[in-house]
Amino acid sequence: MPHPTRRSLLKASALAAGTMMLLRRALSSPLPADHGATRLEQFAYSDVELLAGPMLDQFNQNHSLFMNLSEDALLKPFRQAAGLPAPGEDMGGWYSWSKDFDPPRNMTGYIPGHTFGQYVSGLARAYAATGDKPTQEKLRRLVLGYAQTISPRFWQNYCLPAYTSEKTTCGLIDAYQFADVKEAMAVLDHATDVVLPFLPEKALSRPEMQARPHPNISYTWDETYTLPENFFLAYKRSGNPRYHDLAMRFLEDDTYFNPLAEGQNVLPGQHAYSHLNALCSALQAYLVTGSEKHLRAAKNGFDFVRAQSFATGGWGPNETFRPPESDDLARSLDDTHASFETPCGAYGHFKVARYMMRITGQSTYGDSMETVLYNTILGARPIQPDGRSFYYSDYNNDATKTFHEDKWPCCSGTFPQITADYGISSYFRAPDAIYVNLFVPSRVHWRQGGAAYALEQSTAYPLLPVTTLRISAPRPATFTVFLRVPAWAGAGTAVRVNGRPFATSLEPGTFAALKREWKDGDRIEYTLDMPLYLKPIDQRNPNTVALLQGPLALFAVNNLQATYSRAQLLAARQRAAGGSEWIVTRAGGPVTFRPYFAIDREHYRLYHQIST
Repeated sequence: MPHPTRRSLLKASALAAGTMMLLRRALSSPLPADHGATRLEQFAYSDVELLAGPMLDQFNQNHSLFMNLSEDALLKPFRQAAGLPAPGEDMGGWYSWSKDFDPPRNMTGYIPGHTFGQYVSGLARAYAATGDKPTQEKLRRLVLGYAQTISPRFWQNYCLPAYTSEKTTCGLIDAYQFADVKEAMAVLDHATDVVLPFLPEKALSRPEMQARPHPNISYTWDETYTLPENFFLAYKRSGNPRYHDLAMRFLEDDTYFNPLAEGQNVLPGQHAYSHLNALCSALQAYLVTGSEKHLRAAKNGFDFVRAQSFATGGWGPNETFRPPESDDLARSLDDTHASFETPCGAYGHFKVARYMMRITGQSTYGDSMETVLYNTILGARPIQPDGRSFYYSDYNNDATKTFHEDKWPCCSGTFPQITADYGISSYFRAPDAIYVNLFVPSRVHWRQGGAAYALEQSTAYPLLPVTTLRISAPRPATFTVFLRVPAWAGAGTAVRVNGRPFATSLEPGTFAALKREWKDGDRIEYTLDMPLYLKPIDQRNPNTVALLQGPLALFAVNNLQATYSRAQLLAARQRAAGGSEWIVTRAGGPVTFRPYFAIDREHYRLYHQIST
């Protein structure tokens, strides 16, 4: 870090004074409570520990990568704009200022510093999950380093001020909440003061944004409609009513939430990830204010998204929502390789599903989360130290896994956020109850009647159809363990407790309730009947189908031009128990299928033509 200047010392002094004022305010008055009712509650990051498995591997890869990124490089675009010494190398790609920016021919320097807040957020959540002190120390240095750079010069002629400032807000409030960086809220106050003159008076649609004067007219689609979620969270975490007012100001009711609340599908033609992500703003509006209109808008919007999704749970080819009654998805199998914006889309999808599960308690949102997990994000290639990042899942009829053409794109920011969220997506709480949502190797801790309890889950699911859960209990206690029964679950789904069948409803699309007095060492064995089934791409193309078993979409990895009968696909067999290959036998020779996370550099195909 450079030697502090007199100006930076004065800023640090003002920051410390602002922090003390915030702390005094927090101590003198309670933080605002939510007004929207919820059925379930979310665990803290520290309550859930991922155990050895692919989800922990992804989390560790991202945590290590961002811990090893140069702090000078991360802060460089902000220091340059503020006229401060800016040592270190440029990160390049979208992240660094560049005189070569010439859209669309050259996108280097597109939105400098745009993912800084997401990297801070991912590290804050990683610290909350691990308690790793070097992570917390790095976060504090980044927050204080950023505080010295805040300047209106950064935003002058900046392509997307709402887009980038929303992510910075997220990082600062997460550093404050999850990593105890108390200075972060005062930093946010100053950063908000500086960016507000560069934002419009209200949320604008993309056409409205493009109509505004701007030196880069083709790239003015700024996402003002995503601002409210993190403004509402800033309000709840700080108690400062200013952020409540800003959140309400940027709710895009007129062209988005009002028609969605009335059941009008206005998604087709919209940018996919940002409009899915905007549903989180509607859900925070419900939670904070109790607005049933915004809850209806989010529920209807998410239903519309799922109605035009691929079998993987992904959506939005070429980053655009399609009319569900059209054959746009089917045509995309031949005309694009940009099928689903994966880390960003999966991150937003998980958030909306998690909000909706908390509010409604309905298992369908867990099913949706699980589909996206195994068929999209868990198969994403790791971010490389030089910024090469996985961006699109490819569902073309001749598909491969590739990196984005530009370094440090937006998906490099959401990838560490979603992997840090895997734990809190796996379990939920209710009074005297634990809900098991995802079947992943993990351990969850909670307090019951003043004592500490835990549940540890061991599994190779979904490659094997069983998960085992063990209870740790200091003394016997009566509570309910709820197990999600996926909508696809077959009649052979079963639960045993301590080796004996447990009588409970296992209706697909619900949670199975296991209520009893639990003792230390009690063991639950949950076996899921995972049938093979075919899913058409849409109603207009019923013979263009994907093969699934349970939550897994299976992709052909050889003989991509093969056609099949329905019976041949439904006779697919896993090569070995717990293995990641399925074999489909046909007259022209066997074809190997794999789940997305088991595909590396092979060409592959998701959808196939079948005869009746």
